[in-house]
Amino acid sequence: MQLSAITVGVFALLVTTRAVFSFLAIRNVQYADQLVAKHREWLGSTLGIDDSDELQDYHRLTTAIGELESWIGLAAVVLVIYGGGLSWVVDLLAATGLSVVLQGVVFFVGLAVAAQLASIPFRLVSTFGVEEVFGFNNQTPTLFVRDTLVQLALSVGFVAILGGAVLAAIERLPTLWPAAAWGLFVVVSLVMQILYPRVIAPLFNDFEPVADGELRKAIEDVFERAGFATSDIYTMDASRRSTQLNAYFIGFGRTKRVVLFDTLVEKMEQAELQSVLAHELAHWKEAHIWKQFAAGAVQMAVVVAALGWLVDFEPLYTAFGVPASATYAGLLLAALIVTPLLQFTAPLSNALSLAHEREADAYAAEVMGSQPMIDALGRLAGENLANPFPHPWYARFHYSHPPIPERIRLLSDRTDGDATDSAPQPPATGDD
Repeated sequence: MQLSAITVGVFALLVTTRAVFSFLAIRNVQYADQLVAKHREWLGSTLGIDDSDELQDYHRLTTAIGELESWIGLAAVVLVIYGGGLSWVVDLLAATGLSVVLQGVVFFVGLAVAAQLASIPFRLVSTFGVEEVFGFNNQTPTLFVRDTLVQLALSVGFVAILGGAVLAAIERLPTLWPAAAWGLFVVVSLVMQILYPRVIAPLFNDFEPVADGELRKAIEDVFERAGFATSDIYTMDASRRSTQLNAYFIGFGRTKRVVLFDTLVEKMEQAELQSVLAHELAHWKEAHIWKQFAAGAVQMAVVVAALGWLVDFEPLYTAFGVPASATYAGLLLAALIVTPLLQFTAPLSNALSLAHEREADAYAAEVMGSQPMIDALGRLAGENLANPFPHPWYARFHYSHPPIPERIRLLSDRTDGDATDSAPQPPATGDD
């Protein structure tokens, strides 16, 4: 492969993107370290973090592992594509005599398997190294292997079906395939809202409806206050893998459900747990799922339009030494170009999620009062050793939830009078 303006441009785009986000990650660590040092008292009183050094160490290590994996992954991609590996694979697949669609299915399945295998060393270090040292890991080696095999099987299945469908659309609808791919995305996204909670998630965890008892009464109380009929609330055995806390809302219609981690139920006070539940109900009440779905559909329309133009751009194939008939290779190259553009426009999609999270916090405060929600946020951040002080620019690109101090400040500023005046005020992080 000879260097050209296209190959140099793609290389520059990939490396520059990675460098920019690595710079943001480094600044994020530095920024957090500065503010942690200034606000140790607030961290202890509000988040229950008595050892702020542990918080900093955890943040540094997880960031370092993530950055190392990203750079090694980029190096592998560059080595394969610029070292002639892509053209060699295309020639090898063409020699099989399979149709272009089947060649593409084999190609993308191979990429999925390679990506899964390449992630294993980093997952091992993260799970049995970092998470173990900081007391989060409960996963056994046997469970790790099982999870890996299930994830691999799911990846192969989805890639084969979706990749084959898109490649078939390219072959049969050469001018309209982006519209067909967009329609496929919309349908799959809707189907996943049904399949994930009922088929996929149970492959990894057990989900139990909340039984009659004190917890059930507390949940029914929240639903009554919010004006909802009690619906599907489940606890998930998250403690099989980690001690960290979380909850989430998923689905629509009869498939909607709120899922509470068993660690959340175990470690939170009743009022805090009720506030978290009220927060999740807000996503349902305010139709956040549908708004996010619509925004994702608009974003995907732009993405497939860009992919459509690039896949039909023959100089791209020529530059990387692959035949224009190998549309699956063109799709990969197009995806490499479009992905950085998605990364740089992440603040646009994050802005909607941030607004929804603020709305959900406000609704939880309206239903349960501000202080229980403040306490819940503090416990979540403290138990999970979440970085409370992200760099503003890093947060714009990576955070779908507002930073914890901001969320607590907004709740404290509410005029419902339920937050005590003597409570330590959250620090103002500001811009850098």
